[in-house]
Amino acid sequence: MFRNLLRVFGLSSRDYLHEWQMSICFILGLAAVLGPMMVLFGLKFGIVGGMMDQLIEDPGNREIRPIGSGRYSQAWLDSVRKRPDVAFLVPRTRSIAATIELASEHSSRIVPVELIASASGDPLLTPDEPLPEGLTRVVISKNAAEKLAVKAGDLLDGSLARRYRGQQERVHLDLTVAAVASAQAFSRDGAFVSVRLLEALEDFRDGRAVPELDWRGTTADTERNYPGFRLYAQSINDVANLREAFSEIGVDVHTQAAGIELVQRMERNLTAIYWAIAVIGLVGFSLSLGANLWANVDRKRKQLSVLRLVGYRTSDIVWFPMVQALFTAILGWALAVSIYYVTAWLINDMMAGQVEPGQQVCRLLPFHYAIALAVTCGSAVIAAGLAGLRSARIEPSEGLREL
Repeated sequence: MFRNLLRVFGLSSRDYLHEWQMSICFILGLAAVLGPMMVLFGLKFGIVGGMMDQLIEDPGNREIRPIGSGRYSQAWLDSVRKRPDVAFLVPRTRSIAATIELASEHSSRIVPVELIASASGDPLLTPDEPLPEGLTRVVISKNAAEKLAVKAGDLLDGSLARRYRGQQERVHLDLTVAAVASAQAFSRDGAFVSVRLLEALEDFRDGRAVPELDWRGTTADTERNYPGFRLYAQSINDVANLREAFSEIGVDVHTQAAGIELVQRMERNLTAIYWAIAVIGLVGFSLSLGANLWANVDRKRKQLSVLRLVGYRTSDIVWFPMVQALFTAILGWALAVSIYYVTAWLINDMMAGQVEPGQQVCRLLPFHYAIALAVTCGSAVIAAGLAGLRSARIEPSEGLREL
């Protein structure tokens, strides 16, 4: 059986090469359908895929910010933090209390900075850089670091003032720069600090004592409530659900859900349009290839019947159009890939000045080529099935009558 299949493969290959004009027409026909579809999908994947990548990679799109000021207890925040769709959550103190003036020995400037509550897993900080910890370690923004001429490991003098019992007071706090955040993390003058440091600064301004820093004041006798929080969803797909969950409990939040939904809807619509065009094109080509292979079998009825006569079985003869269809699929796919490469290069070169460095308007990933090859071969085999059924009905007696 295996020997017969090898012989059929050889005969089919030689016949395919012998009728090279018709074979080239089949290959060009496939490439004319598949090449433009690959370019279309490359544009769809490059443009919309790039927009989706930006949505996913930018943590600001996963941020959920409360509108206005509320009263959120630590227990409530802990319950929200346990949700599977929440990636990061820390409480936030009052904005007016979350500021400090920084100075360094490397600069004559005194820079007032905003303080951002942070902790392990902060999406705005890179995972491998040191974290702001305790009451002395901070991660400073790049903008503030340049004004203060400091780098990781340098010391800062932080100062803040208050009016307490009719007197103006100012305290100083030695801070260590644990790291300098990237420019994308925070574009203004700021510093990422621990929640405990924010609480200490708020307590000082409110006239409460901070024993760890020897700042005198009254003793707090009530549970602390926070006016806001920093929250990031696990993914952009969780933003809408979290917004609805907060809406149900009466917490107004601001999200990027509208922009996310717009891009996702665009991706769904373009995907539907692409597959509609792809299905129409592949079905049309499959029918055309099938009809041509059917006609080819009819032209070679005598030769195929002789093969039956000399001992080839029906299952062997069926492979004759199958092999030729696979040759057309593979060679047509290769030509379509070449067409795509040239077209994609021209498009990306034309649009290079209008996109970010390294971004491509038209691009495909390696597995996209593999999927295109698999779908093309599958369609060709299905098309060849029509001719295979025709060849299976050829009787050996037809060859005898022709002799």
